[in-house]
Amino acid sequence: MHRVAITGMSGLSPIGHSWPEIEQALHSYRNSVRYFPEWEIFSGLNSRLAAPLPPFELPAHYTRKRTRGMGRVARLATRSSEMALEAAGLLDDPILTSGRTGVAYGSSSGSTPALSDMARLLVTESTDSVKANTYIQMMPHTTAVNVSVFFGTRGRLIPTSSACTSGSLAIGMAYETIRQGQQTVMIAGGAEELCPSQTAVFDTLFATSTRNDEPEKTPRPFDASRDGMTVGEGAATLILEDLDHARARGAKVHAEIVGFATTTDGRHLTQPAAESMAMAMRLALEDAELPAQEVGYVNAHGTATELGDIAESQATLSIYARPVPISSLKSYIGHTLGACGSIEAWVTIEMLNSDWYAPTVNLERIDPRCAELDYITECGRPMQNEYVMTNKFAFGGMNTSLVFRRWQ
Repeated sequence: MHRVAITGMSGLSPIGHSWPEIEQALHSYRNSVRYFPEWEIFSGLNSRLAAPLPPFELPAHYTRKRTRGMGRVARLATRSSEMALEAAGLLDDPILTSGRTGVAYGSSSGSTPALSDMARLLVTESTDSVKANTYIQMMPHTTAVNVSVFFGTRGRLIPTSSACTSGSLAIGMAYETIRQGQQTVMIAGGAEELCPSQTAVFDTLFATSTRNDEPEKTPRPFDASRDGMTVGEGAATLILEDLDHARARGAKVHAEIVGFATTTDGRHLTQPAAESMAMAMRLALEDAELPAQEVGYVNAHGTATELGDIAESQATLSIYARPVPISSLKSYIGHTLGACGSIEAWVTIEMLNSDWYAPTVNLERIDPRCAELDYITECGRPMQNEYVMTNKFAFGGMNTSLVFRRWQ
């Protein structure tokens, strides 16, 4: 088996487009959620809250010819991948087009304006809204395909359109691909663009926050007074590389992936199952050949939904059998859906390397129905850890768990 290093990380998040920006935002203990008055036109939509990206511009080489098949979600994926490749020192490396580099990437769906254009065909019974690139922009694997085409990769292509586990599943599948010697480098991550339709999905399930008058106070993962999630947008990419190859070229290693597992509930499409969540964590630890007590921090999925928070906390305690330190980054950036697995993996690794872990903001009174864990609150936590875990769970009963090791 080959060891797998992370040699590049980058992304676009609601609290910044670089680690220094994100780190500063985490230390401010403020979220990025805001009220969207433009969503007032949607009758019946109870939540008008979301965490958008700060403004950013694509470089000049993103010409119309190169981007005409990209919706916003594919542009986010491609730009974050370019920044990660540059950070890894592989942007102009011949290995990208050698067949030894693959792509694992996902999003909950394709670009929503393109989906709307195609759906209009069924309403108007006219193809006037459908263009040559409509399907390319709306297809579920638009992020993976556009990243591959933009950089000319010829290796494996693994699309992961699995809702909230799209980004983490991509990282895990990329890890397994390199570990088994099938590829030398993998571009892995997830992306999501903001759309009111995403809020509507959770709104119909009474799972969204309706604190429209106080966006700074929501979401509130694990808090007794939480009232639901808020959506966000963004993208993040990790460059995974065979450790021997990384060493041979003198690459900087940010961390090592040592464990991964994915499970399904096989029970209900939207209600989480603590048993299956726990199974993913246990199998990831077994994959890493690591006892649970060696993990010093858990990055929670932490959506601020009642069923999710309770089930996740109970599953975590059942595996760790102690109050392991835990916090939710969604309290800062909202739920970035297909991007959350990669954005939160990136930030978790950065926290591992900086020996400081962000608290769950707005967590003032822990829900007594949540398991007794060491919930990080207030001013964050200085800690030195060798291993950390990040867990993500999605509709359809999709569960993922990743274990990272500090590189020394």
